[in-house]
Amino acid sequence: MTPEKKPDKKVEATPKQDDRPRVRLDQPRELRRNLVTNPFRGSSDTDRFGRFAEQFARFMGTARFLIYMTFFVAVWVGWNWLAPDSWRFDDYPFIFLTLMLSLQASYAAPLILLAQNRQEVRDRVVTEQDRKNASQQQADMEFLAREVASLRMALGEVATRDFLRSELRGLLEDLEERAAEEPEGDEPLVPADESGPQPT
Repeated sequence: MTPEKKPDKKVEATPKQDDRPRVRLDQPRELRRNLVTNPFRGSSDTDRFGRFAEQFARFMGTARFLIYMTFFVAVWVGWNWLAPDSWRFDDYPFIFLTLMLSLQASYAAPLILLAQNRQEVRDRVVTEQDRKNASQQQADMEFLAREVASLRMALGEVATRDFLRSELRGLLEDLEERAAEEPEGDEPLVPADESGPQPT
């Protein structure tokens, strides 16, 4: 007899435990803090830049900005026109001043447009809220009109005080007429079913 060979037992490899912490779906993720932040990333930064654009556009539309700008240009032109040649830094065609004003205009126009876009969004939101409020008020007014109409119809079927007085007055007159027609001393007739047992 040959010895039976036992089947080789295969060693099942146990899955390796992952050392990473499991992500739980019922808890919010932790915010990562970057060392270098993008100034144009995130809604708060966008809102901050939008508020800056609105303040800048609002300032450019004031008389103070026009006075400051006029004073700046007048000092620039006066200095480069009247100062000695060695002190001048931008001679007659004032190329550098033109470049600065063009640069200012090229930055001011997008900022003003951004401020107008934000104002347009705000106006759209306010208009939508006003429209919703107006539709709600119209629905409330229609409901109240229906309620008032139903109350009027119900009041038309209710007896008023004058109607009750007139009816009671009529009944009182009828009772007085009957009392006057009945002879004195006669007992009122009692129906047979209410007189009690009959004598035999």
